[in-house]
Amino acid sequence: MTVVPGFIDCHNHAGGEVLLNEVLVGNPFEVEFVSIQSIVDKLKAKAAQTAPGTWVEGFFFDDTKLKDKRALNIRDLDQVSRDHPVIVRHRGGHTYFYNSKAFEMAGVTKATPNPMGGTFDRDESGELTGRVTDLASAAFNKVGSRPTFTPAQSEQRSRDGIAHISKQFARYGLTSVHHQGGNLQAIQEVRNRGELLHRVSYETSGRALEAMISAGIQTGFGDEWIKFGSTSEHTVDGSFSERTMALSTPYPGVSPPYKGNITETQDTLNEWVERVHRAGIQVNCHANGDVAIDMYLNAAERALKLLPRPNARPKITHCTLLNPDLVRRIKAIGAVPALFTTYAYYNPDKFVYYGEEMMQRCMAFRSLLDAGVYAAAGSDFSPGPFSPLMGIQGMVTRRGWDGKVWGANQRISVSEAIAVNTYNGAWASGEEAIKGSITVGKLADYVVLADDPHTVEAERIKDIQMMRTVVGGRISHQG
Repeated sequence: MTVVPGFIDCHNHAGGEVLLNEVLVGNPFEVEFVSIQSIVDKLKAKAAQTAPGTWVEGFFFDDTKLKDKRALNIRDLDQVSRDHPVIVRHRGGHTYFYNSKAFEMAGVTKATPNPMGGTFDRDESGELTGRVTDLASAAFNKVGSRPTFTPAQSEQRSRDGIAHISKQFARYGLTSVHHQGGNLQAIQEVRNRGELLHRVSYETSGRALEAMISAGIQTGFGDEWIKFGSTSEHTVDGSFSERTMALSTPYPGVSPPYKGNITETQDTLNEWVERVHRAGIQVNCHANGDVAIDMYLNAAERALKLLPRPNARPKITHCTLLNPDLVRRIKAIGAVPALFTTYAYYNPDKFVYYGEEMMQRCMAFRSLLDAGVYAAAGSDFSPGPFSPLMGIQGMVTRRGWDGKVWGANQRISVSEAIAVNTYNGAWASGEEAIKGSITVGKLADYVVLADDPHTVEAERIKDIQMMRTVVGGRISHQG
């Protein structure tokens, strides 16, 4: 057996409510291929219990995990229902698949132009395929109805979702998780009843962020269990896994040429970053492609010049496609990238859309660590599974579930990968003095593994049994 510090996930949407209550058309935790017919059947069953005009929704879809070896399309989803709007949500969170009824209700036709920051995809003949990307989904958010709940029911669902996902985190060895928003009151109530099994860095946006700014609440306010962290990811571009992130060169083999989606102008981004920075809140932006990372760094450099602050540690969520100059700038301002972790193992079937040359600069742990940057782990669940051991195996081998290796130049050692998932995660939230390593005086957060990741075959790291997870000296999971 081996003891390592408790694992820290620096980017997680913590969707316990979805896991408990929604139709799951893909596997949230592991690599599993499903058929399009299985998706249609699950949604048909849901439609049979749903009033016409009400959305029928499927979650955790992964377009490259289909047995059919073809794309899900509008005709497939028309088989679910002609009376209900139907949406299948890609687990990546940036692409959506709709049926004809949904397009009709949204007023979108094949002649509708693409909006800024999104697309209504069409086939070679100009017909809608059903796939919609990024900001183009806004047209669908205004139509149809969804189930409603009383305030008491909503609170119960939130509490149950938090308690459920906390058990899953403990099962995989996570002791601290950066939550992308969620019901803060429910998190506190679950803690009060003794069912919060992990520490929470709570990342805000929208009204909660405005309330923080108005009240003068800064990053770090709270205690060792629940603490205000950075903002939640402020989106600058699209998705890596769904091939909509903003690139400086066109996607290989795509015609007409496509460089992905930018979802924010530089001026708007500059204003937002400066305002949050001035409020004493750690800034955090979703920036996948090199274009988006450059834009965010422009905004962060500007804010730090206007108001210098040591250890501001602007957080770059995903920070996927890098080049040497971007790495230099990240180091210069002390930014903290939270890179995808499980993608190297889970998503190799998507890397073909980028090619080896580009993949040598994606999820660039080696480049960042060599530059002295505290690169951290951000699973982005639900887009990626959150198993730290799956992430560590991918960082060490760069080999996917299919046996293919992409970007081997970015491999790191087992010790480095463990640090990425522990100490560097603590650094990302400014908590390296109290957690992230097994050190006298730090919090007693640790994991007991059945085998030593340093000595087992690298391809078996993800399968090491989690014997025990301990948070604050208390066992949260016993294997």
